[in-house]
Amino acid sequence: MMKQLITLSIIVLLGAGFLGNSIMNTMAGEMEREAAEKYYTSIEIQRGESLWSISERYRENSGLTTAQYMKELKNMNGLKEDIIHSGQYLTVMYFITDSD
Repeated sequence: MMKQLITLSIIVLLGAGFLGNSIMNTMAGEMEREAAEKYYTSIEIQRGESLWSISERYRENSGLTTAQYMKELKNMNGLKEDIIHSGQYLTVMYFITDSD
């Protein structure tokens, strides 16, 4: 019984060390990513544009997927649906890194 407890303890310690190392490496990789400053501007929607196309254009350097950015865009502008019309104005966020 004691041998099994010692073996289990060693396995748990090795697993925790491996998991902790993996988490630290992941965090270090995120820190290396260049920080982007967030800015806001108002744009006029042009004919043929959609929330998706606007999201694809402005999400660069945000770390968000197009779908995540579009959800944030809808929240920022109080939109309940994905429908927009040319001539409307939207507030968009864009991101600039030091190297831009």
